[in-house]
Amino acid sequence: MDRLVNTVRPYAWGSVTALPELLGQEPTGEPQAELWMGAHPGAPSRADRGDGPRPLDELIAADPEGELGAAAVARFGPALPFLLKVLAAGIPLSIQAHPTLGQARAGYAAENALGIPLDAPHRSYRDANHKPELICALGEFDGLCGFRPPAEAAALMAGLQVPALSPLIALLAGEDESEALRTTLAAVLTMDEATAAAAVRDTAEAIDKAAAGDPDGPYALYTRITHGFPGDRGLIAGLLLNAIRLRAGQALYLGAGVPHAYVHGVCVELQANSDNVLRAGLTPKHIDVPELLKVVEFTPGAPDLLVPTAVDGTPGEELYPVPIDEFRLSRFTLDGREREIDGHAPQILLCTAGTARLTAADGTTLDLARGESVFLPATGTGTRLDGVDATVFRATVAL
Repeated sequence: MDRLVNTVRPYAWGSVTALPELLGQEPTGEPQAELWMGAHPGAPSRADRGDGPRPLDELIAADPEGELGAAAVARFGPALPFLLKVLAAGIPLSIQAHPTLGQARAGYAAENALGIPLDAPHRSYRDANHKPELICALGEFDGLCGFRPPAEAAALMAGLQVPALSPLIALLAGEDESEALRTTLAAVLTMDEATAAAAVRDTAEAIDKAAAGDPDGPYALYTRITHGFPGDRGLIAGLLLNAIRLRAGQALYLGAGVPHAYVHGVCVELQANSDNVLRAGLTPKHIDVPELLKVVEFTPGAPDLLVPTAVDGTPGEELYPVPIDEFRLSRFTLDGREREIDGHAPQILLCTAGTARLTAADGTTLDLARGESVFLPATGTGTRLDGVDATVFRATVAL
C-alpha cells in the first residue's frame, strides 16, 4: 500500500475553498481546481517506499507487471490506464468534447508530422489516447451535457426575445436534427467578432433579467456563465446543451463526442489517461472549429444519470457501470463491517468522508482521512477495508 502525495492544479476556474476544505487545509486565496491521483506525466502522484518520494509513473515504469499485474499490462499496456481526480468548479469550465481513440491517434500523428510542439497553445491533441470520463457528484453539481432537441433549444432562445438570435433559431428549424445542430453551432463559433460581441451582450442581459424574475427557471444556470465569462460566445453555444443538476452520489458518463461543460460544484472524476480536449467556448484557450466539428456527436437527447448498483459478494460496495474497461469506479459506504478488496488489478482508493483503515495481507495498516488516497499495486493478495461512517471511492480497471 502506498499513501499518495497528490498535486492540486490551480486552474483559474477552480473553487477557492472546496479542495482546501476536503483536504483539511487553509485556503490560499487562489483557485484550486483539480486534485490529481494517478500516474499522468503532467502531475503524477508520489509515493515513498523508504527511499524518499518518487513519482508513481516512474515506479510503474520500473516494474509494470509488478505494479499493474500481468493481465492489466497485456490488456492496457505498461502504464496506469486511468486518472482519478477531485474536481472543484467555482466558475464554469470550457464547453468541450473529446475524440474517439481513432481520432486521437490520427490527430496526434498529424500534429506531430506538422512539427507542432506538445505544449503549443494551438495544439489540439497532446497524446494518442481517447478521454472518456465519469463524474460522481459529492454534493449538488451543475453542468451542461449533450444537445437539446433543436426545437427545445430554439424555444429557449426565443424566450429571451433577442433579435440577434433569430438567425440561429431559423437554423434550428431544419428538418434533419443533427444537421440543424451542427449548422447552428458552426454559425455561433464562426460569427464575426463584432456581431458575436453584440449578440452575446444582448443575450447575457436577457438571461440575467429572466433569471432575476424566475430564479428557479431554465435560465438560472446560465447566469453563472454571464458572470464568469462575460462576452464569451460560449454562452450562446451553451443554450444548445442540456442543463443538468446532479445530487450527491449521482453520476454521469461522458463518451467520445459528447459536448459538455462543468458549471459549478465538486465531483469525483475518473477518466482515461489522456489530456485531449476540443473546446467550443467559455475559455481564453484555442478553439479549433474544424476539428471540433469533426469530433462532436450532434445527436440530441437528455443524458442518462447513473445510479450506483450493489456489487454481488461485496456488501457496502456500489458500482457505477460504464461501457469501457480502462476504468471502473465504485463506492464503499462503511458501517463498521470489514470488507476485502481483490488485489488482482491496480487501484486507487480515495476517502471523501470519515476515516477508513486498510489492512494488508501482512498485517500492515494504513489510515485514510478525508481527502487522502492510496495506491494498491496488483499483488494478487486482498486488502481489508473498514471504517465507521466513512465513504471510500475505488478506482481500478475491468479485467
